[in-house]
Amino acid sequence: MSPIKIVRNPDGSLQRAAMTQSALAKERRELRDSQQRALMDAIPKDLNRPWEDPMPEPGERHIAQELRGLGYTQEAVPEWKVKSMGKGFSIGFPTKNKSIQEQRASLPIAALKQELVNAVAENQVLVVIGETGSGKTTQMTQFMAEAAGFTSRGIIGCTQPRRVAAMSVAKRVAEEFGCRLGQEVGYSIRFEDCTSPETILKYMTDGMLLRECLVDTNLSRYSLIMLDEAHERTIHTDVLFGLLKGLLARRKDLKLICTSATLDAEKYSSYFFECPIFTIPGRTFPVEVLYTKAPEADYMDAALITVMQIHLQEPPGDVLLFLTGQEEIDTACQILFERMKSLGPRIFEAAPPGSRKVVIATNIAEASLTIDGIFYVVDPGFVKQKVYNAKVGMDSLVVVPISQASARQRSGRAGRTGPGKCYRLYTEQATSPYLPAYKNEMLPTNVPEIQRTNLGNTVLQMKAMGVNDLLHFDFMDAPPVQTLVAAMEALYALSALDEEGLLTRLGRRMAEFPLEPPMSKILIASVELGCSDEVLTVVAMLSVQNIWYRPKEKQAQADQKRSKFFQAEGDHITLLAVYQGWAAAKFSNPWCFENFIQARNMRKAQDVRKQLLTIMDRYKLEIETCGRNFTKVRKAITSGYFTHAAKKDPQEGYKTMDEGQVVYIHPSSALFNRNPEWCIYHELVLTSKEYMRECMAIEPKWLTELAPRYYQQADPRHLSKRKRNERIEPLYDRFNDPNAWRLSKRRG
Repeated sequence: MSPIKIVRNPDGSLQRAAMTQSALAKERRELRDSQQRALMDAIPKDLNRPWEDPMPEPGERHIAQELRGLGYTQEAVPEWKVKSMGKGFSIGFPTKNKSIQEQRASLPIAALKQELVNAVAENQVLVVIGETGSGKTTQMTQFMAEAAGFTSRGIIGCTQPRRVAAMSVAKRVAEEFGCRLGQEVGYSIRFEDCTSPETILKYMTDGMLLRECLVDTNLSRYSLIMLDEAHERTIHTDVLFGLLKGLLARRKDLKLICTSATLDAEKYSSYFFECPIFTIPGRTFPVEVLYTKAPEADYMDAALITVMQIHLQEPPGDVLLFLTGQEEIDTACQILFERMKSLGPRIFEAAPPGSRKVVIATNIAEASLTIDGIFYVVDPGFVKQKVYNAKVGMDSLVVVPISQASARQRSGRAGRTGPGKCYRLYTEQATSPYLPAYKNEMLPTNVPEIQRTNLGNTVLQMKAMGVNDLLHFDFMDAPPVQTLVAAMEALYALSALDEEGLLTRLGRRMAEFPLEPPMSKILIASVELGCSDEVLTVVAMLSVQNIWYRPKEKQAQADQKRSKFFQAEGDHITLLAVYQGWAAAKFSNPWCFENFIQARNMRKAQDVRKQLLTIMDRYKLEIETCGRNFTKVRKAITSGYFTHAAKKDPQEGYKTMDEGQVVYIHPSSALFNRNPEWCIYHELVLTSKEYMRECMAIEPKWLTELAPRYYQQADPRHLSKRKRNERIEPLYDRFNDPNAWRLSKRRG
């Protein structure tokens, strides 16, 4: 079975436009870089001149320290960002001074309260279809708690695909329910549990419910489970579908509600025993959909021209433009600001009279949030998706055409406040000389995440739940066999699975940690090596985002402070040194400020460390320190990330051991100018080059010692195929025998 195709027509106009756009984005990046270099070149750097001329003109001389910082300058905050984002704003929707009860009563779902409660009482499984903003997420759990009395038999759980959604929805429901967050209404996300014994309504990410299945396969605490935003088809939601389908047959008292904002309900219904479908009519108005006559080569430019045309020719109303990522959004805002000089305030505020608001967003605005006042939607037809490349063994973000379901969702955004228009920047009519992109180049629905991402953690958790036959597991959409096999091979190399594909004792322990398998492995290996205290800190620091702070006006100073923490062994040990320094300063904020470190991220790392410490205590894993013996720490990290090994290449940079890919040490790394012979990296980042982030120097012999299933010692008497191909060949000489150049009698 071949990997799932995420692009319907690889030769179509949309796919060509996606590839062209990445080239245009690269051009824009290079232009910015060349402007930066031109700025540096314009500054006189001959610091000996002042001896000849002791009174130079203003601006003729620059202090060396200033110049040193220039190499790393971050762009100044652009004018459009200062103007449009300088004001405070409130997340949510304009409430028009309504009380909470009035707001609840005005939602479309409120009129259907009794019918919904009856439908859930009469059926074990119910599929609910409702537009974004109809009140599904916040109201349904409350209806079940208030009217149906499900909370007498257990708690009500509601899963969300995103962490932010779980937290913000729980906060809103707690306000409506009239309790403090964490009491009757709470939430649970990775590394943060805001619930108590009184909690009856629990919002959580789908990954957290999956972890609860590890501890209690019958989920006996729950009387009702609601899988919200199921149309997003995250990897955890798909596994939960299969597990809950089996659980419903065992537990007849458990109720399941599956909600979706798209109209592919029949698929969910047929999967869950032909269950009934409950539809909530949305507050939608008619939307006129307009297509282009010919394909657009540069969708960004076409989108911005369309926005300008709407602004100049159409009646009042705000515009929503869909783009694929932050870099595109920033570029678009900059260009629009230069063209209009009045972009308007932030998204959740009403635009002042005489101007209109332009919201530029990624696909999060399709279904996860609702913005009032939108009358015009500009849809270029692209999205950035995480895709797993089984050959390289890593996930990467790729710009691809959206699905027809996403296109319908996007156009629906224009009909929330009144009749609107949707401008689709791709073709539809088959009468045009071009193939209609909407029908021929877009998949009917999104490719589920489980079919296009790394399954290492998912396979480990399913094995821990006792699901051994993964190929015949009842997935709604089965993942490619190649991806499943690659995940099992990776777990076998980590010694989490045995030769028969069954979970080992080490694998069972690894499954208990809410981390990727290599991270779990290095924590467990650190206990045997006697350095678990240090490795705990390194893992916690790696699980948070960048800890360094680099203000534009003090870059040289920030770099100087950062370099004080650099360790010869590499970035992992540097992160350890930072945390130990912070601990020695009694975890103080002023210390972080003084050393240009982000205190908020450090506190997050501290919380993660505490939670991992609790898990290690629970399984009686000893916490030992190795002092300054960092070799033990490096060995522990190598035991999990041996697949990320790279060897110095004589020509340029490094070559990865598994694929022979050319990579480079990132300029921000502690090893940037040290260039060790062998190193291990945490992740690869593709910008202008393929860079290794968080590098650490290692000894090559550790690879065969710590990963005997992955690396083997080469036989010194045997010449490998690669070495044989590297044999020195003399220049061709047609006048002599091919072996005439040899000094000895030996031939070939």
